[in-house]
Amino acid sequence: MVHWNLPEGFADKTVKFLDYFENKRLPEYSKIFYDNPLFRQRSEGVGVLSQADAINLGVTGSVLRASGMDYDVRKREPYGIYRDIQFEVPIAKTGDSFARSILPIYYIQQSLNIIRQCLTKMPQPGQVRTKLQSNPRGSPGEAYCRVESGRGALGHYIVSDGTAKPYRHKMSVPSVRNLSAMPHLLKGAKLADLPVIYWSLNIWPVEIER
Repeated sequence: MVHWNLPEGFADKTVKFLDYFENKRLPEYSKIFYDNPLFRQRSEGVGVLSQADAINLGVTGSVLRASGMDYDVRKREPYGIYRDIQFEVPIAKTGDSFARSILPIYYIQQSLNIIRQCLTKMPQPGQVRTKLQSNPRGSPGEAYCRVESGRGALGHYIVSDGTAKPYRHKMSVPSVRNLSAMPHLLKGAKLADLPVIYWSLNIWPVEIER
């Protein structure tokens, strides 16, 4: 649900930007980072996480898929419009810091494709809002739902006692799960490897505080 209809000309401007970003900016990012021989030397074969260890540690998102595990909540448990959207889930098999670092740029390419499809499938202008009660109340019970966020599976577990505020609310955030691999990957690593291993785990420090 959105608050207003799209402004006139928004779709055309969006497509124009998507084309520019895909054809201009993404190649630049690849040239600066992923085609950089120094970056490749410092990340390839560094911080290798096997598929078995990735599963046992409970990592998610690009960290899991860089170890060869083809798992994306949008594909395995489709929600929203994802049932009607065609997209690929890039994976890698080396499980090293370079694989974990480069996969997100492939996801950006898929996101550009998803946005284009959404623009074509979006309903024509009409009613876009539904009036909600000021203090919505859930039925007593518990519920769990998860989505595929930018860093991996993001889950919400809620226990309701029928009041306007949840009795319990627990979030499973991907940054915490991916951070759990850090001690494992640092065993036997050099101190100079720490920055690239940490960066490759796709962690957002603010999210960890949750």
